[in-house]
Amino acid sequence: MIQLFRMAFRDLGRNKRRSLLSALAISMGMSLLLLMASVLAGEMRGALQNTIQLQSGHLQVRAASYDEDKVSLAWEDLIENPGGLVQQIKSIPQVVVATPRLFASGIVTLGENSRGVRVIGFDPDSPASQPISTGMIAGEFLKPDDREGVLIGKPLADKFGLQPGQSLSLLVNTSNGTVDEQLVTIRGIYSTNTVAYDESTVFMPLAKAQTFTGAGDHASTIFVMLQDREQADTVAAAIRSPGYQVLTWQKMNELIVQTEQFAGAYMVLFYLIVLGITATVVINTLIMAVFERTREIGILAAIGMKARRIMAMFLAEAGLIATGGVIGGLILGGLMVAYFTRYGIYIGNFGLTGILMNDRIYSFLTLRDTISLTITTYVVTLIASLYPAMLAARMEPVAALHGTGD
Repeated sequence: MIQLFRMAFRDLGRNKRRSLLSALAISMGMSLLLLMASVLAGEMRGALQNTIQLQSGHLQVRAASYDEDKVSLAWEDLIENPGGLVQQIKSIPQVVVATPRLFASGIVTLGENSRGVRVIGFDPDSPASQPISTGMIAGEFLKPDDREGVLIGKPLADKFGLQPGQSLSLLVNTSNGTVDEQLVTIRGIYSTNTVAYDESTVFMPLAKAQTFTGAGDHASTIFVMLQDREQADTVAAAIRSPGYQVLTWQKMNELIVQTEQFAGAYMVLFYLIVLGITATVVINTLIMAVFERTREIGILAAIGMKARRIMAMFLAEAGLIATGGVIGGLILGGLMVAYFTRYGIYIGNFGLTGILMNDRIYSFLTLRDTISLTITTYVVTLIASLYPAMLAARMEPVAALHGTGD
């Protein structure tokens, strides 16, 4: 075996430029695949993290009759005395945060400009509000007893030309099915770097939202964060009772999971196309080597080298090319992934309905993807080299000595 690789290394050295170009083709193909895999993983990872932190939590507890699509504020669809339920949920060891939230549909207006928004009544002091408090870019964060202030996202502030301290009119649906309008003051402007969320979400203290909407001491949901998201099913089973529905992050984020699976299936096809192109280069290199060394192959066969050993010699050459290409691909791909992990790829206001994507995608390369792409590259390269290897092994010694190869 060692002798075969020595011969293969020597044979590749006869035409260094061609061998290097073949290895370079594999390197470029693999580095591109590593980058694409890391961008897809980073996109889905970021979208899921955003959605869990900003929208779904690891769990949500709602009244059994609550319909999120209707944003109902009828008392029978809300959780009565949410504080008592929060304390019960907090007593579960795996729970890190449990806090009530109230949702309402609204419209902000300023002069002739208007925009439909989602109004969220929340507890500013809860750790679950950290993504908003750390994202403050102007003004100040809300206090629980604030009865006039709201927070708006940067895209909404830019659209209306608003600054902290200014006022605007806010209309919301109420628990009795009517609409109420009040003048509110912008306390601060936040940014979560998720344009679709920031431009359509207005925050106010829970007590103010309850008074504004006529919800009384009720909440739409209990927002729950856990030590580990994989504990969601266990904790949900401990909370379930006839009067409530308990939704896990998997259930609330089915669209993200399905999108990831759908994108993953298409990426496999893309991987095979890229590797197929690079494999074509390897096939071309080895076929040229076979016809250039026809007499040599005839001599080796004439002195007793078996066909399977001749075939193994060319497979060893392919293996060496693949090794060089994979090493180069890991280095080049690693550098590309490192760059985009740090600086990201700006996509602006691009996204899918129901998926909260940042305006910048940061690549995230997993060990699993690295190993699977490395193995796949090797396998595809070796499969591609089978034809030229078999072509060499099937040469008749006499014909090969005469340089015909027939």
